[in-house]
Amino acid sequence: MKYVSLILFGVWVLAEMLSAQEVAAFADRLVAAAKYRATQAVRYDPAYVVLDYPGGDVPADTGVCTDVVIRSYRALGADLQELVHEDMRHEFSAYPTLWGLKRPDRNIDHRRVPNLQRYLERQGAAVNDASFLPGDLVAWDLNRKGLWHIGIVTGADSFVHNIGSGPVTGSGIKQWKVIGHYRWAGPEP
Repeated sequence: MKYVSLILFGVWVLAEMLSAQEVAAFADRLVAAAKYRATQAVRYDPAYVVLDYPGGDVPADTGVCTDVVIRSYRALGADLQELVHEDMRHEFSAYPTLWGLKRPDRNIDHRRVPNLQRYLERQGAAVNDASFLPGDLVAWDLNRKGLWHIGIVTGADSFVHNIGSGPVTGSGIKQWKVIGHYRWAGPEP
């Protein structure tokens, strides 16, 4: 019995190591996708747009901060438009009611920072420590009055975001009030 326990413990340790390696590999790919976003000419445009579903996107030359996240994850096979919409369809009451909607809207819900935050929280992706790792997502309140923003951590104190002039690499993660910190390697297969 002692050997069976030891073998099971060894299998568990190996599984944990492999899982950590998979998460790290995903984070590396997410960082590469975010850095690629920062090379694209995109003008800031928060306009409401009717989108195809699933897989819909605003025109490639437009976007906001959430579109950096959405497009980076989509490059890795995770469609936040569909994931957020389907979760909201099943648990609409779990999401913020800031916009006065009575039902989900697949055209815009995934493009709102508070909705992305709630989705990530519901996926168990919230991180409660101050160590920002490459591939983490950070949400901010820029003016401490509900001007929400989100970006992808790409290195020590650096991140990719779109704060009004298209996707760029910035620094100073704590320059604004951090209101969310997430580590999410996409949906479970």
